Amino acid sequence: MNPKIKKFIDAASAVILDKPHEINLILAGLLAEGHILIEDVPGVGKTTLIKTIAKLTDLQESRIQMTNDLLPADLLGASIFDTEKKAFVFHPGPFFAQIILVDELNRATPKTQSACLQAMEERKITLDGITHTLQKPFFVIATQNPNQQVGTFPLPESQLDRFLMKIELGYPSRSAEKQILLGERRSSLVDQLQPIFSGAEILQLQKETQAVFVSEPIIEYIQDLVDQTRQAQQTMSGLSPRAATHLVQAAKAWAFLQNRDRVWPEDVQAVAVPVMSHRLNPRSEIGNQSGRVIAENLLRSTAVR
Repeated sequence: MNPKIKKFIDAASAVILDKPHEINLILAGLLAEGHILIEDVPGVGKTTLIKTIAKLTDLQESRIQMTNDLLPADLLGASIFDTEKKAFVFHPGPFFAQIILVDELNRATPKTQSACLQAMEERKITLDGITHTLQKPFFVIATQNPNQQVGTFPLPESQLDRFLMKIELGYPSRSAEKQILLGERRSSLVDQLQPIFSGAEILQLQKETQAVFVSEPIIEYIQDLVDQTRQAQQTMSGLSPRAATHLVQAAKAWAFLQNRDRVWPEDVQAVAVPVMSHRLNPRSEIGNQSGRVIAENLLRSTAVR
């Protein structure tokens, strides 16, 4: 493993205890040029995790706390009339950064949520007929609370499909929780972190990740997984071609983190559930079965070529 990648994972693991797999998934998302959605109940460390990732990268950072009164202009920016210049001057919003930390995304209204779509997909923002190209790397990490909680708006399928992966943290183990209770405050540990990767280094790592080889049998295995979702009776619809592309990108990034130059079936399996689960909309008649459970079942039932 690249020494700097190991240093990054070790530094993040010192703050976010007992979650090495989730940290690796987020790093894989960054290397795959994707975006990450973290869903879980309040208080399990979602915000601390995204702040940790941001501190370890020397990127221009922006943080947005979503509320139901935010407007699209609050995220993207707006043209304001300058009385001295006697002209409208564009003031960029917080999305004009490189790493965007979005707290409680699903507390924003659907109109405000939709403002993120072009930026996340095209790395561009069009306002007043002018298209602005965003800086690279561009990485969105968003958190959301479970939809049944008060004051949340479900994310539309088009928004969910922009996220490479959805990750759930879960509660810490008893031993990790004891360390948290006895140790230094997590916020203080985050403040002590120093950047490990520059923007140029991240771009180089993304380029190396893209060069990881994917054989035809692996592509066919991924297609088999996608076909299974389209034929499943438990879901409203199957995975889109964008989702299949995301699965390839995520598998490449996972292989790269394992210091391999080609994708193995294990790499696909390591990222399949996080890539698939938020895109599988369960039918109401199947009860409380979640997209994650459906994804896990489909992964187990799909044979490796």
